[in-house]
Amino acid sequence: MDTELKSAVKAAGTRAQYDESAKRLLGQKSILAHILVKTVDEFRGMNPKEVVSYIEGQPYISTVPLETGLTNTSSEKGGQRIVGFNSESGELNEGLIRFDIVFYVRMKDGLSQIIINVEAQKDEPKGYEILNRAIFYVSRLISSQKERDFENSSYDDIKRVYSIWVCMNMDENSMNHIHLANDNVLGSYEWKGKLDLLNIVMIGLAEELPGHDERYELHRLLGALLSKELTIDEKLNIIGNEYDIPIEEDFRKDVGVMCNLSQGIEDKGIAIGEAREKARIILSMYNNGFAAEQIAAAINEEIEEVEAIIKGKELEFA
Repeated sequence: MDTELKSAVKAAGTRAQYDESAKRLLGQKSILAHILVKTVDEFRGMNPKEVVSYIEGQPYISTVPLETGLTNTSSEKGGQRIVGFNSESGELNEGLIRFDIVFYVRMKDGLSQIIINVEAQKDEPKGYEILNRAIFYVSRLISSQKERDFENSSYDDIKRVYSIWVCMNMDENSMNHIHLANDNVLGSYEWKGKLDLLNIVMIGLAEELPGHDERYELHRLLGALLSKELTIDEKLNIIGNEYDIPIEEDFRKDVGVMCNLSQGIEDKGIAIGEAREKARIILSMYNNGFAAEQIAAAINEEIEEVEAIIKGKELEFA
């Protein structure tokens, strides 16, 4: 491994640990329940503690690839073919784009299920329009169900899906629900089918933590959870006391890890220098023959951002 690649891997290590800690915290069922209460109609108004029991199994975190043919995995057991999400070792298929968090939720009727994907973004990407990426993700959640959640042409068995994006460092706190609509352009024929199958929820978190207000309950919780400014005790006080979320030892440990790591990465005072250094490393590796996919995997960066820098579309730094 050459010097440039070693430097890139080392520089990415702390941020990768921070990102993984953030995903593990978001992937806690108690946190996911709060997200569901504010984003899925069926759970609105419910106590998040009740919603926890509807989350099935353990959420998959950074283990399910998006790529066609790799989202599903199959095995044989007792003469039956079992198909589920691909959750193979992270050492396999390195460099692939993966869902941050994916899990099944059982509806209150006890029979139907929906599939939830939660994605965390440190800010709104500059190399591409984030809603386009969200549409791609939600489409994969639908198409990957074939032969896993429904077989052959049983399209009525497609499960409803939600792709929920949590974007930090935005100008304001916001939430948008993007979904299908039916406009009668000519005539009044009612086509049969479910318009609620595809759902995208975009959650914007402002840099400043909102006050304890009912409208901003979810934003305050997520903002505190992911904040780089609050201390460990401040975070735990908000999460535990204001939201009555049990603070297990693993939860407390991940909060501590995030707080410690945040002191050494992406500080506002050195953000421009880091971005310049990242761009320099990317361009140096590219000029030395590395492909964009290899660079993205080496420095733990989105391939779209790597390609944007290679094409000269990176941010202009002051």
